[in-house]
Amino acid sequence: MRSCIVINGFSRDAAIYALGVGACARDALDENELKYLYHKDGQQFIQVLPTFAALVSLESIPNISTIPGWQYDTRLLLHGQQYIEIYKPFPSSGCIKNKSSVSGLHDKGKAAILEVETLSYDESGELLCMNRATTYLRGAGGFSTSSHPFSYSKHPTNQVSAVKIPKSQPFAVFEDCTHPSQGLLYRLSGDYNPLHSDPLFAEVAGFSRPILHGLCTLGFAVRAIIRCICRGDPNMVKSILGRFLLHVYPGETLITEMWLEGSRVVYQVQVKERKRTVLSGYVDLNRLTSLLLQNTAQDLPIKVDCSSGKVTLAGK
Repeated sequence: MRSCIVINGFSRDAAIYALGVGACARDALDENELKYLYHKDGQQFIQVLPTFAALVSLESIPNISTIPGWQYDTRLLLHGQQYIEIYKPFPSSGCIKNKSSVSGLHDKGKAAILEVETLSYDESGELLCMNRATTYLRGAGGFSTSSHPFSYSKHPTNQVSAVKIPKSQPFAVFEDCTHPSQGLLYRLSGDYNPLHSDPLFAEVAGFSRPILHGLCTLGFAVRAIIRCICRGDPNMVKSILGRFLLHVYPGETLITEMWLEGSRVVYQVQVKERKRTVLSGYVDLNRLTSLLLQNTAQDLPIKVDCSSGKVTLAGK
């Protein structure tokens, strides 16, 4: 499946997305995050959060509800995992061409797991990014024999590394608050699933109220990593894996814990109010900052001031 997405209003969409994942929510003058929303030389010069790449593929994901003979309740669809590889910065305008395909399908009995891969290209034909979304379809399984359940994957199962959370103390911790209207703001970036806005729809799906988009929680986590580990440089991010473990209700507090393993940041996100882990994964970096290199050499912990975003070596 191919599609072309015109992005003449790209800088506007990128800014709306940044607001949707909490940028400048605490402080409209936050110099660490204002760059995602405003630039003195014009909006076309704002910086773009790397998780914005996931939105580029949304319009090109095949409508699986139209597949003949395959029926499922869209209210029972859950986003299970998102993997992103970023190859070059996004253009400020023009056309992004997407090529999407089903890269995996697995019959789990009472549910089905669907994997969709989207490659995004700029107008010159250069590859911008790759997204692989894994969706858990409750009630859609059982389409093959139980003795030989159907399982297809385009990629080796070990291509994306498993997430193993270290038992040691986190390298850095960042606490951030979502707003009660966070899902309503995030949906303006193009994900209009009523599970995140309609109380009755959410109730039928088994939730007490609308839940936050998984990709919104991922955006909060990666923004925290950029702020704490990358010294505010979003271009350091090479690839992102997020596994959605549990729902988040808008208005809850997110605590992102980070561990540095070479050029990989392993992370997990917990909801403070319920003390539950809702997201885990890793972010691979292109390089390390001088502060992190100094930390590696001296084995000193990072100290993060959550109110200002200032990052220093402990004891300084």
